[in-house]
Amino acid sequence: MKFLWTTIYVKNLDESIAFYSELLELKMTKRFPAGPGIEIAFMGNGVSDETLVELLADSNNTQVKHSEFISIGFAVDSVDTMINKIKSKNIPVHSGPIETPGSKFFTVKDPNGLNVQFFQQK
Repeated sequence: MKFLWTTIYVKNLDESIAFYSELLELKMTKRFPAGPGIEIAFMGNGVSDETLVELLADSNNTQVKHSEFISIGFAVDSVDTMINKIKSKNIPVHSGPIETPGSKFFTVKDPNGLNVQFFQQK
């Protein structure tokens, strides 16, 4: 069985696409209407067989709330470089950086309040 995507309900699809493309350098692989008031965009690196981020905007349900206990994580070469990039875009660091013997990571919130973690393997 293959893990295909993670769906994130979003308030504003364009704002979320900008966050994931500008900050994480993900590319939109598809965008389409999926019913009355519903639009979906898939984001990824353009690599075959990758797990995608699915952004789903539903104008019929604008109450988007994400649990503090859920996050999505992305590998980075350097946490310090990514923190500088985050700060240059005026995005606050939500937690960290935290260092363990084999890793270093920190978390920000996406435009919808979802925790996005940046992880560096040492």
